[in-house]
Amino acid sequence: MNGPIRPCLPWLRSGLAVLAFVLAAAAPVRAQSTDALPLPPEAAASAPPVPPGRPRVGLVLSGGGARGLAHVGVLKVLERERVPVDLIAGTSMGAIIGGLYASGMDAAELERELSTLDWVGLFANRQPRERLAQRRKEEDFEISPALEAGLSRSTGELMLPLASVSSRGLELLLRRYTLPVRQVRRFDELRVPFRAVATDMETGEAVVFGAGDLSQALRASMSVPGVFPPTEVDNRIMGDGGLVNNLPVDVVRAMGADIVIAVNIGTPLGARDSLGTVLGLTSQMINILTEQNVQRSIASLQPGRDVLIAPALGRLTSGDFEKAAELMRLGEQQALALLPRLAALSLSPEQWAAWRQSRPQVATAPVPDIVSVRFEGSDETRPEHFAGVLTSQPGQPFRVAAAEQDSRILAATGDYLHTDYRLEDLPAGTGLVFQLEEKPWGPNYFRLGLDLVSDFAGRGDFNIKLSHNRHWLDDNGSEWRNRVQIGSVPRWFSEWYRPLGPQRSRASDWFVSVHGDAERRRQTAYAPLAAGEDGGQAVVQGRYVRGLVRLGVDVGQPLGVIGEWRLGLLRDGLRYTPEFIAGTDVSAEALSPRDVEESSLRLALMLDTLDHVSFPRAGWRLKMVAQAGRRRGLGTLVAGGREDFQRYEIDATHVVSLGRQTVDATVKLREAHQTLAGGLGHYTLGGFHNLSGYRADQLSGNQVLLGRLTYTLRLNQQPVLTRGFFAGATLEAGNAWSSSGSALRVNDLRWGGSLFLGADTGLGPLYFGFTWAPLGSGGVYLLLGRP
Repeated sequence: MNGPIRPCLPWLRSGLAVLAFVLAAAAPVRAQSTDALPLPPEAAASAPPVPPGRPRVGLVLSGGGARGLAHVGVLKVLERERVPVDLIAGTSMGAIIGGLYASGMDAAELERELSTLDWVGLFANRQPRERLAQRRKEEDFEISPALEAGLSRSTGELMLPLASVSSRGLELLLRRYTLPVRQVRRFDELRVPFRAVATDMETGEAVVFGAGDLSQALRASMSVPGVFPPTEVDNRIMGDGGLVNNLPVDVVRAMGADIVIAVNIGTPLGARDSLGTVLGLTSQMINILTEQNVQRSIASLQPGRDVLIAPALGRLTSGDFEKAAELMRLGEQQALALLPRLAALSLSPEQWAAWRQSRPQVATAPVPDIVSVRFEGSDETRPEHFAGVLTSQPGQPFRVAAAEQDSRILAATGDYLHTDYRLEDLPAGTGLVFQLEEKPWGPNYFRLGLDLVSDFAGRGDFNIKLSHNRHWLDDNGSEWRNRVQIGSVPRWFSEWYRPLGPQRSRASDWFVSVHGDAERRRQTAYAPLAAGEDGGQAVVQGRYVRGLVRLGVDVGQPLGVIGEWRLGLLRDGLRYTPEFIAGTDVSAEALSPRDVEESSLRLALMLDTLDHVSFPRAGWRLKMVAQAGRRRGLGTLVAGGREDFQRYEIDATHVVSLGRQTVDATVKLREAHQTLAGGLGHYTLGGFHNLSGYRADQLSGNQVLLGRLTYTLRLNQQPVLTRGFFAGATLEAGNAWSSSGSALRVNDLRWGGSLFLGADTGLGPLYFGFTWAPLGSGGVYLLLGRP
């Protein structure tokens, strides 16, 4: 199978999508005879002249995802042994390696560049979290961003993403590497004439690129259905070339090759034990079909004249990009084993120097200043809104790093499938064009989340979450965000968010937000614990239903990609309904609902550089909230039934990692200057990682302090169906006090801790752990999501 097949949660959906394509495309491919597929006229090349008596050598590089990095090792041996490569044809990863080599990058440069790449980040569906706007970061705390769906623009039906991984990073990489030959439109004019093979996804025919945008041709050739999103070229939907011609021997012969060196690194068929799942069967089917066209190509090789190099890559897969050095070494090793065959093609040092000198020298004149910046491919979105925050501006010199950064800024909005760029030659100078492709399942985006917690003692919660976010309600980028939760804690939230003008910097996008929230939550009231008192046997005093209806309006400003601040007015309506109160002489009045109204002013500051919300590896986060206002409806609790209140909240987290080990230090401080309502404090502690060893909400008060030190060890470097598996432990200290001010005493702190196994899944963090506290109790927890 071709392409970077890295297992991840959307694989099941991707595998079924690939299966559907294969079944549809298999018939026209199999209908061909054992002869090569018909090639378009552009496949032929004007064969470069060679000295009399020397045959033209054509190099064929097959697809195979990460396994294709072995091609670099083969190229090293060919250069070292002075074997000329007069023509190159490649498919998928073979097209990328061959195209970059044909453009002028030698084997040493390819090895240096490809060995140091962050392949996982290159194929990430999302920009690194620390580069996102704070608005996008905050959404991660509600529902995992891994699973996203939308409504098709054409049909209005629910639509899933087209691929498991993103190609945006690969597109920028190919654009950077091919920039020196950006003005070469015919691939015969490269240093080595070159062809790339792709598949027309509508007809199932092979498409051979011999002209056009080299970067685009390489990307089109490596478009594994269901893994990479397809590429549209000249109104044709292009898929991976390996589906029809993974080892294009016929293409290089059509170019004029007399002798063919074919390098086959395709993924071998799986063993019986790999066929027990839908994914295994789907992969095997594609491998079988790919292997059939490879065998046809191998059968066309001329024994004793052509050379077949098939590196023994063993169990290395198409997704093992982090093993680039080993793959290159194995390719080099296999080529060295065939030196006797290659020696017949070797040139003398003088002939080698003359041959290298005879190859076309592509002019790489420096790019002048940019005279214009424009955007292509937007319909629903308005990328011009972000023009002011881009580094690349008219009148400035073009810089590759700046153009790539700007492409990532556009990608970080979450609205685009592709965010490539190109340079265009205009009468007035050089123009920079950002080539965008909007997600076909936008601008209505949906996420599904699940919260589950159980202590295996009859206590637990279960919630299903669904979020909807409608982007680009107007040219300023207004959004409408909704979230519905059903289960143990029913909740509804809606927000209309409107930027007040175009962005002129990353911190100039002032906004206004109007939001509403409604929630119904059960809360158990426990008997207060005195200092040093054993809380293992919690005494229940009552159980309440707390209802909340909130309306608010905020104005605020982003602080670049670090965070944002908000200032807003809130109006809250709260109802406390007792379900049970301990005691024998409880009055009817005590069991009647109590309504409280609050009007307040709230100032919030949020700063966030964490790389992940769940099991972060690096970064820090600070959230500070100050709220002041008046409460009404307190009855006999205070004179006049009303009071002024103030609340202060601080959350701080700092995360550092060394290798697979991570330490996370978190502090939470809450303080409310107000009267207790119904004996309940405004804040609570207790539960897994919220002072482990105590029951949920067991400690209640108007002042809360919690410190937590978390150690995690990443267990796997190649996660399956998750970002990673982890083992860890926490040490926690905290307490709750009924009154504020001087009540907080460090000597009163209670201690707890946990041991856990965890995974970061598409539905949220998953924990299975054991908890214990010296003055609490031991317990077992299963937790999914963020209840």
